Amino acid sequence: QLQLVEFGGGLVQPGGSLRLSCSASGNILGAYAIGWFRQAPGKELEGVSCISAGGGETKYADSVKGRFTISRDNAKNTAYLQMNSLKPEDTAVYYCAANLGLLFMSCHKPWEEFHSRGQGTQVTVSS
Repeated sequence: QLQLVEFGGGLVQPGGSLRLSCSASGNILGAYAIGWFRQAPGKELEGVSCISAGGGETKYADSVKGRFTISRDNAKNTAYLQMNSLKPEDTAVYYCAANLGLLFMSCHKPWEEFHSRGQGTQVTVSS
């Protein structure tokens, strides 16, 4: 059973950068599309970005396009979310997720297809 763990959250000033990591244990990450999600206090879970199993397909929410970059290193069983030009409204708990029942899923699938999440990492953007 694939287990996902997020790393790299923290406190950063507006305009700053952070890189989140999503590490997998118990299975081969390279067989699964990985999604990044976030949930701010009092708000619904929001899909942020997706990368296909092989890395050739990506998707971004409009709110992060041009600022966030998703990538993966299947040899290291790890996916990443590079976040630049951070804004206070990016403050949230960030999760990585996969659909463990569907290998090589396309990022064109709805965000709801990513139903297995890690525990999350807090990102706070504040001066």
